[in-house]
Amino acid sequence: MTESDALGWRSIADLIGDQPDAPVALIGAGLNERSLTPGRCDLGPKAFRAVLPRFSTYDVETGAELSTPIHDAGDIPLKAVVPADAFAPVRDAIAAQSARSLTVLIGGNNAITRPGVHGLGLDRVGVLTLDAHFDLRDTDQGLTNGNPIQALLEDGLDGRRISQVGLAPFANTRRAHDKAKAAGISVRTARDCREQGLAAVVAHELERLSALVEVIYVDFDIDVIDRSQWPASPGARPGGVPAHAFFDATRVIGAHPKVKAVDLTEYDPSLEIGDLGALTAGRWFCELLAGFETR
Repeated sequence: MTESDALGWRSIADLIGDQPDAPVALIGAGLNERSLTPGRCDLGPKAFRAVLPRFSTYDVETGAELSTPIHDAGDIPLKAVVPADAFAPVRDAIAAQSARSLTVLIGGNNAITRPGVHGLGLDRVGVLTLDAHFDLRDTDQGLTNGNPIQALLEDGLDGRRISQVGLAPFANTRRAHDKAKAAGISVRTARDCREQGLAAVVAHELERLSALVEVIYVDFDIDVIDRSQWPASPGARPGGVPAHAFFDATRVIGAHPKVKAVDLTEYDPSLEIGDLGALTAGRWFCELLAGFETR
């Protein structure tokens, strides 16, 4: 019995440990180099783990008690590593967990998404992003957190196997939008999400991808959330999706049987106001697990 059990408080952190047979794995990937805006996304995995004891395993809205064991696969050593050199370590870390039903990668900046996708196998994967940005900047000046989707297209990923949800007005360029349309990427804007409901948009895109691929990788670039509710990302903008809608969509994603790996990116603890960022990231993880347990 853990100390929290003895106090009558079983937390999400109590589900995590060295559990080789667990269906879910957790990996830290604090990549921070070559970010387009200076910050400390490398602090994300540590801050994320530190907040989990504050979350109960009990969901008062559904009456469900989370119980899925989670294997903590540790952190990938990425201090002062540029995205190009981080490719193999991140890809291999995801591939090493291939026997599990779900792998959760905690960033770190958005450059971890490209190798994470490769870890599932480029020939069989679809990609869903919840992101305010296209991430289709050119790669001629190297890999950054602003071009993982562009890099994946150049790697050979068919654009029709990509869905981008939550794109914000006045935060992207016409050129990036034209690139997305030319590649066949499904583009769903922040307005689409507001008018149709983020969870409904995500459910539709998951089904669209499911008809095309064996497995799905989801990039939760957390700057998709409205900046007033999520200040802990330099790229978050006013008018993004509400936090409650983000949580609802996360539960839908966790429940989908083809979702094999997800990441959480662009969480910068140095921009915290109080502990809003850590608590939002922790709640996201709870919602992901709640969805997973309905599979």
